[in-house]
Amino acid sequence: MESKKTWHNYLWIVSALYLVLGFFNILFAWLGLICFMVPLLIAILDGSKTYCNKYCGRGQLFELLGGKLNLSRNQDIPRWLRSKWFRYGFLIFFMTMFFNMLFSTWLVFSGVRELREVVTLLWTFKLPWHWANNSTVSPWIAQFAFGFYSVMLTSTVLGLITMLLFKPRSWCVYCPMGTMTQGVCKLKHKDYITKENN
Repeated sequence: MESKKTWHNYLWIVSALYLVLGFFNILFAWLGLICFMVPLLIAILDGSKTYCNKYCGRGQLFELLGGKLNLSRNQDIPRWLRSKWFRYGFLIFFMTMFFNMLFSTWLVFSGVRELREVVTLLWTFKLPWHWANNSTVSPWIAQFAFGFYSVMLTSTVLGLITMLLFKPRSWCVYCPMGTMTQGVCKLKHKDYITKENN
């Protein structure tokens, strides 16, 4: 018997809507910070990956596209993609690109560089995105939005590629947020076990 669906089963709509809204108004990209902060807060406070398992709209979106719509080959993900060295290596690379985006925002904030109305896909391809900036906010606010939308769009594209090639939620295996929350959970449980043994 299929379990009754609740509100969090429809969070895939939020993920899809985020990408659409960012296409028309780049400032909506700031909402993506929720996807950064909430998983870490849950992991820190609860010591679990509840966000990944229950509330991640992106994972749900991949499950819908790959599973229910049969867009996935449904093949096992390669062992190297599941390996610790790749997951943590990808996390380091991802965070390096994230801090590079923050540095670009700082350059605009300090007046060293002008606002660049582009979205960088896969950290390589610079796509013009000027139509999405129709606001009068400070340039650095818009710059952060362009950079953050680039991060979110890139990770979605990577997730879609691995969804098509392998199982629907293959992205979840090497997702940087998943790797970070897993690390936090391990540290919390290690501290808990240490306290119990003392």
